[in-house]
Amino acid sequence: MRFWLSMMAVSELDQLVELARHAEECGFYGVTYADHLIMPANIETPYPYTADGKLFWPLEAPWPDPWITLALLGAETSTIHLATNIYLAALRDPFTVARAVSTTAAFSGGRVVCGVSAGWLKEEYDAAGIDFLSRGRRLDEILAVCRKLWAGEILSHEGEFFQFDSVILRPVPPEPVPIWVGGKAGPALCRAAANDGWLGLPGTVDDNLAIVKRMHNMRREMGLPVEGFRPCVSLIEPLTANAASRLAEGGVGDTTAIPWFPTPWEVEAFVPEGADITTLSVKKDAISRYADRVIAKHN
Repeated sequence: MRFWLSMMAVSELDQLVELARHAEECGFYGVTYADHLIMPANIETPYPYTADGKLFWPLEAPWPDPWITLALLGAETSTIHLATNIYLAALRDPFTVARAVSTTAAFSGGRVVCGVSAGWLKEEYDAAGIDFLSRGRRLDEILAVCRKLWAGEILSHEGEFFQFDSVILRPVPPEPVPIWVGGKAGPALCRAAANDGWLGLPGTVDDNLAIVKRMHNMRREMGLPVEGFRPCVSLIEPLTANAASRLAEGGVGDTTAIPWFPTPWEVEAFVPEGADITTLSVKKDAISRYADRVIAKHN
């Protein structure tokens, strides 16, 4: 099992580099960072992943550019992988997306995964002047164009949203950039199946295995191999040795952890009650506790 550490809940930006270094020392495979282009002050769109439709982060939370952030973390580490979970690529144009990803990949030696989603926040699309209802088709076109731009050859394109003639984009990523797609609605799962992996939302082992099986069937229908497709799941139950074994048998080899934002079943295992989670020492201790617990369960 490859373990990813989510940095989504870290609003103390000055701690990110040290946390990434510590995660690398603890044996994490990768770190992830999330994205919003802007945060509207007035939001009517319900957040789809909470019972009451409200955000679980403060409106004033910082959202630094994820690719600049990951490039910085890549420069300060040597082996840990870097992924967006997720990047709202459809709020940009394909040149902006392709150059940001390829530059981060070039500077990090190819340690990059491009995790994307169409997004849920209509007001964010409205503020950017981009049609919300066509965001899925726009995202698909951007991803298709990015894959061609990353080849570093002269490219022309005539699509629904973008048209250009004879352009070239460099640097070329040193390794092919995997594209993983987040979400669990039908279009999101279909998009994930058509690409290289899936970024799952918190769920049980059974829920995740059912979704992965569905995507495997989609890939077969598309004429794509199941082998090499990488679902990265997030659990709302403890990752026991039995759970890890079941996930592996179902084709899942990656999982995401947020040790300072743990499941209700393991709160005390990572963050002592009353601890100030804004401090670097508490976050580092939570990472170490998580790593030690996983190692102990799987040895």
